[in-house]
Amino acid sequence: MHIMEGFLPPAWCLFWFLVSAPFVVYGMYQLRILMREKREALPLLAVAGAFIFVLSSLKLPSVSGSCSHPTGTGLGAVLFGPFITSILGLIVLLYQAVFLAHGGLTTLGANLFSMGIAGPLLAYAVYRGGQKVGLNTYLTVFLAAALADLFTYVVTAAQLALAFPAEAGGFVTSFLAFAGVYAVTQVPLAIIEGAVIALTFKYIIDVRSEILVRLGVLSDAVAARLQGARA
Repeated sequence: MHIMEGFLPPAWCLFWFLVSAPFVVYGMYQLRILMREKREALPLLAVAGAFIFVLSSLKLPSVSGSCSHPTGTGLGAVLFGPFITSILGLIVLLYQAVFLAHGGLTTLGANLFSMGIAGPLLAYAVYRGGQKVGLNTYLTVFLAAALADLFTYVVTAAQLALAFPAEAGGFVTSFLAFAGVYAVTQVPLAIIEGAVIALTFKYIIDVRSEILVRLGVLSDAVAARLQGARA
């Protein structure tokens, strides 16, 4: 997904920085509250950040100027919400751009919006929607993580299509071309990522379900039911 350094025209680089900035500002605000009021959740926050770093570093070659890989953002979005996850995504993307030549500084805003903002927003909406209608918790986490992964690539394809519309057919033709190439590698990766994050979520319930209640991820009743099913 990471669009490489210098690939986007300067105007689009600036545009995506401006679009991403409000999410980062609000994410910093929420992160300060979390660090002040729920410090017991900080180790879990570190785990969510590590998930994003490790999974998004497993890149495969894809369309010119980009690559394909899991994103890992679904776990953070479910546990801490999309805005704090945008901060985790920013830290990971900045480190990868500076030290791993994965992504770029000029394209940081675009990469942050697709992987650190758009994907987590969808993951959070899917998880909360699934919980509201009583869908199985683990299935909901799987769907949240997998769809966040796929949506990240849909947004990246749109970003590339906006910057490089086809001479014949414009944005739509270009978007279908980029999205079609991504789909070959990304659909199986999204399914695997969803399964890995659902299993990780189950492990967290097994060892620290109380912290999920404290974060508002699960209600007391759901946590007790899931713990009871394990016993």
